[in-house]
Amino acid sequence: MKSPAWHTRIAGSHELVAAIFAGVFLAIGFVLVKLADGGGVGSGDGAAEGPGVRLPQSGGEWLVWLSLGIGLVYGGRAAWEAIRDLDFNIDVLMVVGAVLAAGLGHPEEGALLLFLFVLSGALEDLAMKRTTSAVTALNRMIPTETLVRRGGQWRAIRPEEAQVGETVLVRPGERVPTDGVVTSGATELNQASLTGESRPRFVGEGDEVFAGTINESHPVEVRVTRLASDSSLQRVLNLVLSAQERRQPVQQLIDRLSTPYSVSVVVLCVISLLVLRFGLDRAWSSAAYTAITLLIVASPCALIIATPTATLSSISRAARAGVLFKGGESIERLASFRCAALDKTGTLTMGRPRVEQVHPVAWSDEATLVALAAGLEQGSTHPFAQAIIEEAQRRGIEPVLGEAQSFHPGKGVSGLHDGSEVRLGRFDYVRELMPICLHARLGEVMEALHARGSLAVALAWRDQAGVFVLRDEPRGGGEAMVREFHDLGVRPVVMLTGDVQAVARRMSEHLQLDAYHAQLHPDEKLAFVERLRAEHGRVAVVGDGVNDAPSLAASDAGIAIGGIGSDAALETADVVLMNEDLRAVTWAVRLARSTVRTIVANLTFAIGAIVVLIIGTLLGWVNLPLGVLGHEGGTLLVVANGLRLLLYPSPQGASPAPPREAPPAPLLCAPRDEAVETAGARM
Repeated sequence: MKSPAWHTRIAGSHELVAAIFAGVFLAIGFVLVKLADGGGVGSGDGAAEGPGVRLPQSGGEWLVWLSLGIGLVYGGRAAWEAIRDLDFNIDVLMVVGAVLAAGLGHPEEGALLLFLFVLSGALEDLAMKRTTSAVTALNRMIPTETLVRRGGQWRAIRPEEAQVGETVLVRPGERVPTDGVVTSGATELNQASLTGESRPRFVGEGDEVFAGTINESHPVEVRVTRLASDSSLQRVLNLVLSAQERRQPVQQLIDRLSTPYSVSVVVLCVISLLVLRFGLDRAWSSAAYTAITLLIVASPCALIIATPTATLSSISRAARAGVLFKGGESIERLASFRCAALDKTGTLTMGRPRVEQVHPVAWSDEATLVALAAGLEQGSTHPFAQAIIEEAQRRGIEPVLGEAQSFHPGKGVSGLHDGSEVRLGRFDYVRELMPICLHARLGEVMEALHARGSLAVALAWRDQAGVFVLRDEPRGGGEAMVREFHDLGVRPVVMLTGDVQAVARRMSEHLQLDAYHAQLHPDEKLAFVERLRAEHGRVAVVGDGVNDAPSLAASDAGIAIGGIGSDAALETADVVLMNEDLRAVTWAVRLARSTVRTIVANLTFAIGAIVVLIIGTLLGWVNLPLGVLGHEGGTLLVVANGLRLLLYPSPQGASPAPPREAPPAPLLCAPRDEAVETAGARM
């Protein structure tokens, strides 16, 4: 076992080959010596009275010393660098132990120590490389060339040369070079290596695409919206790299104590040597032999590798499933929360609503209604805004830009048109601009729409008013996520939404939530998160990372859904799920809990093994070869246990979303009673 940064200094593949040769030379040399006359290379019982280095006298002895020399070359390199940096660590302890064993006339035991030491280090290096496979896979997803339209012609350039606003061509079989929006064509994109989703995603004009995804069917033209250096793929890659460098609190503590502990081990060995020699009247060779054995078995190799192996394996396994853990501390936070708060729009639903109907309740020109609403929503990132803008584009209507535009989170947007204020948003926000005679009529129509599960926003200007009817599809796996939360002991599971009571109640009943709170502003959501923490303990917030950033940041465990294109999700959440299936939430929680259990098991085993080997050495039950085998074997067992997380079962497939209902029949511009009756009949 080497110090935490050892594998960055030594070529692991060369080290493994060297370890194999050292082991072969040691085995052949030891057998040849024993066959020669039953001894000559140290008795191995620690009772020799004549300490000192005896030069090799046979071919077998030369092979043993050659094995020791190979071990010193590779183990000594890391030890020398540690000494040069004034870092007295485990590398130094192991090399000192091997040299002292050889100096006492036991070169075969020193060679055995360095052979197992170098071998375990090389195997740990290979194990660590396995845990970085996610980063390697992400790097391979970055294409080396793309076609961009310049001067009316397609030119081949490197993706990093593409500028925002330019159009690139993505042909079948090629990877999307950077984030963008489809401007021409339609195709299916394979996002499996990025989001973990097994099914291709259909995209058409206006749909967002992400760097690294594979075009599976037809050529499409994509307008670049982010530079390659700022793409979602690059940000995810940076996140994984950062996560692998972040250490858990327990690992930080172990790292801080590593050098003091190593010095303490040396002091303990010196004291043991003096006590055995002068207190118990043991021979120098016997006392030194026991002290060297103690030096080796007390070294905390398994203890130091226990946490990072499990953590890096978990991060790598999660990344392959489209789940990003932002370091070991995030894993601990995800494993320990007791209750959960769920956002609705963009979390329990897809967050990509579509306009199903435009209802001019009291508006003479429907085209003007759409144009004015689209103009107000210019510059807004709210899902409703995008839906209204897309509806205007679909109808070929040019947005009418207003003046003094102002956004009011949780309420709507306002502006000026022809000198009069215009508002778009919740009914209680726009009603102030409507004639009193329209209040009851429009209110009842919107209430009927909400009651049947539709989303609706109103627009008012002067004495006119209209309604946009939208629909947001639910995500797959919502019911399974809530059920599995309960199975994991997470209660209550609460929904916090800015939507109206009727829509929230219907969603809550469908998912069998413990409670829900509707018509909340962002600051009210934050207050509810604090209340949940006070009443139930650690709280997790599951949101889409767009308008839930304050709650995600304030939670004990922030989980962002579908956050591959969201800057807020990648910055504020502890865990980011890049796919669309809500079952991945509870899968990530189970993986985090399994990781914590693995770390606890590793630490318990490592500490227990050190204690047992120290006691056995002091009582004379453990000699140097047995101590070496116990020390290095324990380290390899800890590594193997951590690597098991790479084989953690994949999340189950997404639950199919409920079938999309047919768009509702138009709400006719009728007298008040007739309009309400028409809406209520379809609830």
